[in-house]
Amino acid sequence: MKGMGPTMEMAPAPPTTGKAASASASAPHMPMMHMSFFWGDRAVVLFPGWPGARGAGAYLLCLLFVLALAALTEALAAASRCVARRGAGGGAAGRVPASSAALLTAAHAARMGTAYLVMLAVMSFNGGVLLAAVAGHALGFLLARSRVHPAGGGAAGGGARDHGLGGMGVVHPPDGSKA
Repeated sequence: MKGMGPTMEMAPAPPTTGKAASASASAPHMPMMHMSFFWGDRAVVLFPGWPGARGAGAYLLCLLFVLALAALTEALAAASRCVARRGAGGGAAGRVPASSAALLTAAHAARMGTAYLVMLAVMSFNGGVLLAAVAGHALGFLLARSRVHPAGGGAAGGGARDHGLGGMGVVHPPDGSKA
């Protein structure tokens, strides 16, 4: 039909007879999609036609976007832990202030939203997208939650405190104590 936008290739309908033939004649056919991992830059990730057949540059931009989303998911997890730790310290009987609860809820909602977007991107069954998501989670964990400070800061400052996301800035013993 004219003016309906781009069309997708449709899978051929299986031959049918009798009642099934009349029922399937009115039902639209589903487009073909990959059901196993594949390699290539013509994947459709998150949005119809993106990056699609736009070339390797758009595909690389898509991979960077998925990597950044996965890293942001890990950073938001670390931020929510940091807010929970700070909010729990001031309240009596395990209660937290309303402002901390609202901030914690917003951080959780943002983290879940980014996690679901990464999951949907991986469901494109493109091998490059899967590798970008795993690399993004690893990078996000390294930067936000691994307790390794790249500047070489650490506990040598005497009264060093835990200031960063997820403990960045202080290297704690492997047993989890802060001794």
